Amino acid sequence: MSAKKIELLAAYWTIAGDVYPCGPVEVSPFPLRDRCEAASRAGWSGVGLILDDLEHSVEKYGLSGVKRILDDTGMKYFELEILMDWYLDGEARVKSDNFRRRVIELGGELGMRNLKIGASPFDESPADFARMTDEFAKLCEDVATVGATVAIEFMPFSPIRNIGEALKITEGADQPNGGLMVDHWHVARGGSPYSEVAKIPARFITGVELNDVAAQIKGTLFEDSSFNRQLCGEGAGDCPAFIDALQQAGCTLPYYGVELISETHRKLPLDEMAKRAYDTTVAQFSEKSAASV
Repeated sequence: MSAKKIELLAAYWTIAGDVYPCGPVEVSPFPLRDRCEAASRAGWSGVGLILDDLEHSVEKYGLSGVKRILDDTGMKYFELEILMDWYLDGEARVKSDNFRRRVIELGGELGMRNLKIGASPFDESPADFARMTDEFAKLCEDVATVGATVAIEFMPFSPIRNIGEALKITEGADQPNGGLMVDHWHVARGGSPYSEVAKIPARFITGVELNDVAAQIKGTLFEDSSFNRQLCGEGAGDCPAFIDALQQAGCTLPYYGVELISETHRKLPLDEMAKRAYDTTVAQFSEKSAASV
């Protein structure tokens, strides 16, 4: 397969514009149609959205209008994010369950392929992996009703810090649609070697996000993640080696996600954001790795 046939999904922050996680506003300043049209021109095959942005677009276009935008622009892969606090109790869980119901409802209508979840970086309680495992199994069952997968994003600044901890949950839950979101930034900043990625059981890879890391961490890890990610091939990581490790693991996903959260990148014009992120990512696939996709 030639590199031109590699299919990529632009995760939400990659083409959202000048917004960032936990910022004062997270909804993109660019209308959804503009983003999807820019993605289509650049070569993307799918997009990811956060729930707040999706609901803003539903209010503007209607649910059928959102679906039409995705169809018109050839965005055949669609992901939603990010569900937090799915394993907690109390008020946090009530809010999480409301989010959960809404994301399953809208995702089901729009053909959501994958739901990204995580453990909040603001949760300072000790990780209860037994409870997380039980709750993850229930969540996977709920999401299976709309034919989607669930991907835990391990993050070095959260209670689920690394590949091993995320696998503990997914293997324990043992759900056919449950696995990991394997994000290059989190792998690299978490100190995991690519050889560990290559050993992840393929059935537990339900999502991938490509990007690169800067040579130096700026601020906290959370701040570095939100402001300092690099375009693929322009950082200190080894993107081709990461892709090779995923393929050694037997990853069979039909597309790769790209999550670029960068203060520099998000201030670019929309078309330039979409094209630069796409072109730099596709360039990381060797003839060998492209043939394996």
